[in-house]
Amino acid sequence: MMIIRPIRAADFPALYEMAVESGHGFTSLPVNDELLQRKINRSERTFEKVVTAPKDEGYLFVLEDSNTGEICGTSAIEAAVGLDDAFYNYHLGKVVHTSRALNVYKTVDILTLCNDYTGATELCTLFLREHRREKNNGKMLSRFRFLFMAEFRQRFSDRIIAEMRGVSDDDGRSPFWQWLQDHFFSVDFPTADYLTGIGQKVFIAELMPKYPIYVSLLSKEAQAVIGQVHEKTRPALQLLQSEGFSTTGYVDIFDAGPTVEAKLEHIRTARNSRRLRVRVSDVSGGQPYLICNTDLQNFRASWSHLHVSENAEEVNLPVELAAALQVQDGDWVRLARL
Repeated sequence: MMIIRPIRAADFPALYEMAVESGHGFTSLPVNDELLQRKINRSERTFEKVVTAPKDEGYLFVLEDSNTGEICGTSAIEAAVGLDDAFYNYHLGKVVHTSRALNVYKTVDILTLCNDYTGATELCTLFLREHRREKNNGKMLSRFRFLFMAEFRQRFSDRIIAEMRGVSDDDGRSPFWQWLQDHFFSVDFPTADYLTGIGQKVFIAELMPKYPIYVSLLSKEAQAVIGQVHEKTRPALQLLQSEGFSTTGYVDIFDAGPTVEAKLEHIRTARNSRRLRVRVSDVSGGQPYLICNTDLQNFRASWSHLHVSENAEEVNLPVELAAALQVQDGDWVRLARL
């Protein structure tokens, strides 16, 4: 059975392996022992904190095969970005150049550096190992976070965002960053991406152009990838769009990948989730449901086929699933159709 749980110190070797496998452009999983260990330590502290409003908390989870103990993927939530380190984006907007005397009217696209998402909750660090990209593993690893946020509502912002990985080649070259590098930086994309991943963002404020960039001045290659996602990221984008996320003109400052956003109460899985009492019984079959317990420090999530009527106040859980979720008769669970 596949189980999602908070990361533990003993998961470090698996997290490091996934950082290596994730490749260029995956900023939140840099190949750095110290940083990865800090991420684990921070997550463990976060799950122990009493929180009444989102601040600088980070929740890091792993997907574990309970039969073998293999760590198959990871997923995370940042409670409120930009409160400690600045959170940068480009916003794609327009300016109008007009002259009545010359009868000229021209609309021009521009990119403006901004911190508009400061305080928003970010979905991040979603990575599923390639040999585990099957059945409902990917859907569960992404969507369980909406159950978690719905259950522990006070810990998160109303505004939920996710930065989608932009276009880069197998060697980590980004057409968008290449133009910035040629004109403003002497740092290649993998290096800039890595520095951001380990928290060294000062160079952004020091070297990024201070004024809006006219998109028409960029290379044709750079213009073509603005708002586009890496081919390996398309399934993740489609999943979030099916949940109600949409683009609003914000793109990443390195690879110009789009940022999508939604209000928590509008996200389909969170909106349609229900809290029911547990009854452990010998049952099978039904519809696929995503399900989690309601214990923060011992949080567990999984999916299973269940029979849940529209007006039910209880849900029958198979013995194996109840044990995996660490629940028993009378406990609460939160669930939603997968």
